[in-house]
Amino acid sequence: MRGNYVIGIDFGTDSVRSILVNANSGEEVSSDVFYYPRWAKGLYNNPGKNQFRQHPLDYIEGISSTIKRCLENAGPEVASEVVAISVDTTGSTPIAVNKDGVPLSLLPEFSENPNAMFILWKDHTAVAEAKEINNHAEKYENNYLKYVGGVYSSEWFWSKILHISRIDEVVRSHAYTWIEHCDWVPFLLTGGNSADKIKRGVCAAGHKGLWAEEYQGYPPNEFFEELDPILKGHVEKLGAETVCSSESVGTLSEEWAEKLGLSTQVKVGAGAFDCHMGAVGGEIEPYFLSKVMGTSTCDILVVPGELDFTVEGICGQVNGSVIPKMTGLEAGQSAFGDAYAWFKDLLMWPLIEIFGKDNEQVKLAEKKIIPMLSEKASLITPALSQPLAIDWLNGRRTPYANQNLKSAFFDLNLSTDVILLFRAVVESTCFGAKKIVECFVDQQIPVNGIIALGGVAKKSPFVMQMMADIINMPIKVHKSEQTCALGAAMFAAVVGGIYQTVEEAMEKMGQGFDVEYQPNPDFAPIYAERYKKYSQLSDLLENNLYHV
Repeated sequence: MRGNYVIGIDFGTDSVRSILVNANSGEEVSSDVFYYPRWAKGLYNNPGKNQFRQHPLDYIEGISSTIKRCLENAGPEVASEVVAISVDTTGSTPIAVNKDGVPLSLLPEFSENPNAMFILWKDHTAVAEAKEINNHAEKYENNYLKYVGGVYSSEWFWSKILHISRIDEVVRSHAYTWIEHCDWVPFLLTGGNSADKIKRGVCAAGHKGLWAEEYQGYPPNEFFEELDPILKGHVEKLGAETVCSSESVGTLSEEWAEKLGLSTQVKVGAGAFDCHMGAVGGEIEPYFLSKVMGTSTCDILVVPGELDFTVEGICGQVNGSVIPKMTGLEAGQSAFGDAYAWFKDLLMWPLIEIFGKDNEQVKLAEKKIIPMLSEKASLITPALSQPLAIDWLNGRRTPYANQNLKSAFFDLNLSTDVILLFRAVVESTCFGAKKIVECFVDQQIPVNGIIALGGVAKKSPFVMQMMADIINMPIKVHKSEQTCALGAAMFAAVVGGIYQTVEEAMEKMGQGFDVEYQPNPDFAPIYAERYKKYSQLSDLLENNLYHV
């Protein structure tokens, strides 16, 4: 008898989560979280240089730990009923691999070299290279950037490859090719041993790698070689074919089946980015903007069929990157929850310095600061005279990527207190969200509503209400605490043959919504004025201080 259980694995920035789901009902049978030990220690990172790297051992250990615990908690009879596994990851998060497909940092000679590790989505060390790619693309009659919004970002695949190849000759000489995290995990689980046989998902390839159906693959080798000769030959090793996340890339290898306590008959789906699978887990529908709101945001919108025009300033439009037979459009903010965490860290520093981070009162303060500030800030009626902030603490992802941009505060005086400053930070992130909505609407892509997902959406009514007020649109929050993992499980259900389509999996496994925020009409006029001021000041900064 065919099994009815699937596993979804969601690789986040700080941790990996696995969930075991009954595909018939969508019931989450068990779940487990593994926090990356090397990442927790801050190893291989240099925030001052915007360098953020992750060791593949954090991921490998996380897979093994979380799936084993999920199966243990579910009981011994469930393991034999698991039919498929699918994964999502952050992105763009590439790594250099040898000809066997082994990440260089898993080799002894590279085990402590950050350049041989996964280059995390939030790593902005390749700003100069991104600028070069944008300038280089202008030389060509064929606009190779049109399917990624017209602007290539330092957060993406080719910028990072070029940067590492330039600064680390040893890594460059040993790198046979590069692979995205979301493509490497399925390759690992299926026992892949040849980089030439890596199956690359259309999600990562299209949104970050410049793959497009129009080109029947990637831009030609000449495009990259003329950018820099050290990129010669790379594009051929990527291959021209891609797969949708509804497709299987193989079955569990004997090694991983034994390690996890599963069958070698368990199918493994093609990987995708977290927000794309999260949109599916959050039951996205056409022309609704799905916002995965965590450290950053990733905004996904799907359009039935194919568009006959390209949308500028976004993170890409790719057929089948979210749901087969639909065009997936991606946008996002480089810092969202990160902005609130930054503000909290500012306030915590003197306490930690005076009393120590292990002090129980300090630990309590760290937990209470943001909720307390949110409660107090929610009581303040917006006014034009209040402080105003620009949300570029980690650059800007959308509209029109520019990681050179910096944040700023305006209208401070001696009466400005910490609550008003916090309110300005939150407001700025909501203004950034409004910019994304406008980017779509101004280009004839309607936004009929907003679906909010992720930690911030579930935990911060203050942020969500302000966003509804500023965008002036209802926002419904999905019930699931982990829509990305649930979305991966939905794809696994299709990969495993339980459902024929992603839409059917969403219908049968979806958990629905638990709250909807309605905009306050009384605040609409003042927020419109403050948004106008925000737009004017952000233009002033970009055009004068950070113009590149």
